Amino acid sequence: KSNLFFCFCFVCFTLPWQCFRALCCKGPPPPRPEYDLVCIGLSGSGKTSLLSQLCSESPENIVSTTGFSIKAVPFQNAILNVKELGGADNIRKYWSRYYQGSQGVIFVLDSASSEDDLETARNELHSALQHPQLCTLPFLILANHQDKPAARSVQEV
Repeated sequence: KSNLFFCFCFVCFTLPWQCFRALCCKGPPPPRPEYDLVCIGLSGSGKTSLLSQLCSESPENIVSTTGFSIKAVPFQNAILNVKELGGADNIRKYWSRYYQGSQGVIFVLDSASSEDDLETARNELHSALQHPQLCTLPFLILANHQDKPAARSVQEV
């Protein structure tokens, strides 16, 4: 008779040395690359709502950003560190102080805003596109509030 003893791992259903090798030889997952973005747009354009949605946060009780906020938006293959800058008149003049180190820009505009606000948004966008620290970076222009009746099409914006 053989006194052979089989040991079996009930966690991963393998022999013990296979289980040990699977656990110890994998190592930690490789770090995800991180990218620093700046998110700008006039007040009420939806910057905070956008970032809350991307972070799977509740859309309730969203308050407009005064000054700036920073959110880490996790994706499977990368992490976006987004600096959201408030869009009030008295804050926009300070936007350029936060551009350094950015690797991309998200410009959010309210596609249902008044003609005057749309013109102001256009001017701010053109200013950002010409800024030395941003002019070579990728831009995402998000025409938000497309669900509103007064929303303009992308061509109109």
